[in-house]
Amino acid sequence: MTDLRVLVVMPLGEQLGGGEMMFRHLMQHGRGRGVEWIAAFTKDGPMVAETRALGVETHLIEAGRMRELPRRWRATRALASLARERQVSLVLGWMASAQLLAGPAAWLADIPCAWYQVGLPRPDWLDRVATWLPARGILVLSREVAVAQAHVAPRRPQHLVYPGASLERFEAVRGESPGALRAQFGLPAQGPLIGIVGRLQRWKGMHTAIAAMPEVRKRHPDAHLVIVGGRHDPEPLYEETLRTLVRRLGLEAAVTFAGFQADVPRWMQTMDVIVHASDHEPFGIVVVEAMALGKPVVAGADGGPAEIITPGQDGLLAAYGDAGALARAVLRFLDDPALAAHCGAAARRRALDFSAERYAHGVTDAVLSFAMPEA
Repeated sequence: MTDLRVLVVMPLGEQLGGGEMMFRHLMQHGRGRGVEWIAAFTKDGPMVAETRALGVETHLIEAGRMRELPRRWRATRALASLARERQVSLVLGWMASAQLLAGPAAWLADIPCAWYQVGLPRPDWLDRVATWLPARGILVLSREVAVAQAHVAPRRPQHLVYPGASLERFEAVRGESPGALRAQFGLPAQGPLIGIVGRLQRWKGMHTAIAAMPEVRKRHPDAHLVIVGGRHDPEPLYEETLRTLVRRLGLEAAVTFAGFQADVPRWMQTMDVIVHASDHEPFGIVVVEAMALGKPVVAGADGGPAEIITPGQDGLLAAYGDAGALARAVLRFLDDPALAAHCGAAARRRALDFSAERYAHGVTDAVLSFAMPEA
């Protein structure tokens, strides 16, 4: 049986977050299951060559900025032409911003369309216009996102597929000594190490992790916090806000800003407790990665992490912005090594439910259902 061709419209050329990682997982693991993927990037960057190197037919059709309407119209027509020439069965917009191009291109080519809501829908023009454009359905990555998307009119059929993580990257470092890695990275040799990983954005809650440290250090004076993540260009002042908070709380010797790190698995292996303090995180790939290492995890009580973690069984949850609740959860692990070990072992088993392969297969099945002729 001939594979169905699906044209995926990707609006970014470099990895900035989880949505781009999910795209890479699909391109790596989503072939050979009835779909031939064709990638069309509307912005240049390293991911164009990386996708082509995977053996995926890859095109670059630059669309410019939102306000460059003539250029975006030319890109839309070029996408429609490509879809017709390659006889694709479905056009898939990757993210709401891609749907602004993919939807009209599919309409011009008279081909079904669907799109992927990789974030939490906001009541702004982008999500509203993306949802308004005709589509067979919308892929969502958590029940939290599904509920929010259902409040954006008009309602479209949804298909939930939880994202996955490259579990093998994290499994490979489980045998490495946390102590040796601490020495390699210049981290304190003694005392509990609490870690948080992510770009420096307010909604990710690094300020809450810092604010929780004085309470943690009352019982564990040698506890140390390491923040792994680089500056987020749209929020250039947030890093200085964090550093000011550290100085105000007298935590200069108790907090390390590691900046962007390419080798995240090894940094996470150094940590005794991993915190994920985001506000209504759409999913939480970092949570799954931490669990794959067998680490005790404290994550946000709202959003995707609450669909991953069963509190007290494979992790703990704390409300966003509540430094006291976060400190109490961290202390539960630090004060009860048996609980930390139990949750870490259960977390590792739970992480297996979120492999990149399982994710790619789920997306493929959803896309096949969207591409089927409507009754």
